[in-house]
Amino acid sequence: MSISNEMIARYKKVAVATVYSALSLLDYGPCFMKGVKPFTPGNHLVGPAKTLRFIPPRKDIQTKTRIGEKSPEYVAMGSCEPGDVLVADGLGKKYGSVGGDVKLTQLKLRKAAGLVTDGAIRDLDVVKSYGFAIFASGRAPTGGGPEIDPFEPNVAIQCGGVAVVPGDLIVGDDDGIVVVPEKLIEEVIDWVEEHEAVEEWIKAKIEKEDVSPGKYYPITTQTIEDFHQSQDSQK
Repeated sequence: MSISNEMIARYKKVAVATVYSALSLLDYGPCFMKGVKPFTPGNHLVGPAKTLRFIPPRKDIQTKTRIGEKSPEYVAMGSCEPGDVLVADGLGKKYGSVGGDVKLTQLKLRKAAGLVTDGAIRDLDVVKSYGFAIFASGRAPTGGGPEIDPFEPNVAIQCGGVAVVPGDLIVGDDDGIVVVPEKLIEEVIDWVEEHEAVEEWIKAKIEKEDVSPGKYYPITTQTIEDFHQSQDSQK
């Protein structure tokens, strides 16, 4: 399933925290990437995932994977369409770089929306000028070795303790990254949009009445019904 521009736009209007709330209620599995921080603050990242798996370096494997432009990292980056997000499983290695200014030029050329990894980024100050959002566990002056090495493009991976499959929706802001499984994308945004509308309605009531938020929050089924009744009465 391709993700429409309309769907991307809907997700860009909502908070990542609310997306997390929706996914938590669905109890589909871990969805929030731990240890993955924003390095380009102010970016609201929304885009389909392409993936890259790293493994610990091993010389006999490297003879099969380090094959120039057909190496796994270049295949993964080259598969990105404009607006895609490359998610790299860096094995949680805070100082294991998944790429630097030269390699990651390919993401700039492909007009990727972002790079997300639980590994590190090399040459971060230069890479930040490439125009895509960057979320990582840290920055480092080293290359991937001796901790990680690119192994396989566009397969199911983990990143920050979350399973990611190509085609999943990556949603991130300064609070962090959450992953929306492809089959849940529409269900989640429908819930999120309603929830945020109800929250705004509640906040207005709290301020107007000058009462404790506890009078109306947390949101209940009755709260949602009252919200919809109030909206219907204004039509």
